[in-house]
Amino acid sequence: MPTSASPARKAAAIGAVLALVVAVIAIAVAVGKAVEHGRDPGTAAGPPASAAPQEDADQRKLYDDLARRTSRRIPGDPLAAGKPDAPVVLVEYADYQCSFCGRFTRETQPALIKKYVDAGTLRIEFRNFTVFGAASERAARASWAAGRQGKFWQLHDLLYATTRKGDALAEDKLADLARTAGVPDLAKFRADLDSPAAAAALKKDQDEGYRLGVQSTPSFLVNGRPIAGAQETEVFGQAIEQAAAEAGKHGGAGAGK
Repeated sequence: MPTSASPARKAAAIGAVLALVVAVIAIAVAVGKAVEHGRDPGTAAGPPASAAPQEDADQRKLYDDLARRTSRRIPGDPLAAGKPDAPVVLVEYADYQCSFCGRFTRETQPALIKKYVDAGTLRIEFRNFTVFGAASERAARASWAAGRQGKFWQLHDLLYATTRKGDALAEDKLADLARTAGVPDLAKFRADLDSPAAAAALKKDQDEGYRLGVQSTPSFLVNGRPIAGAQETEVFGQAIEQAAAEAGKHGGAGAGK
């Protein structure tokens, strides 16, 4: 018997996992519609989407491979919170006009930071994945520009403090928010917002999401395992703790590069 899978079989297996990621992430659409219409997502769209409950060794290896390819772990990354070598990385794909993304930022992320990021267990990496057009793209570039001056999270939280749409994300309004967020050099902020580097950073995040099959926001990966939509904090906590336990079995930050 061969000791390793053929390249064709390995490619097919990876493709199957990516197809699973696409399928799970797509549940966010149904969850979002259920919440909008006042229904319980647990009954309207099945149980909350989270990491696959049953994983064999091959599946875990494939999820770990996905984590290695999506968890950047760049020291000093302004769009990340937490230690680069944290055992668990949560990657978020989000749009600044997305109300459910705002709900995650306001209601869930602070609890995750307090319990897991501050303890060194979790790293959060934000990806600008714009789905609502030019205003979203402008806000995404603005958040990147604020990060150039060390104020990404301050502007990020202000953008999500309330749902902002269309003209509320005009460049002058974004500059006003940047001032409130403490961005020190607004001329540099405006120049960075409109720069080719900002456009390239946005494209990099978007291309990564497209390769995964992200179709809606917010979508998440926890060490390569998908969570779709702004689920309850407990869903994220369970996924993080499971991922941390699994990483501990294999010697820490197994998803690191």
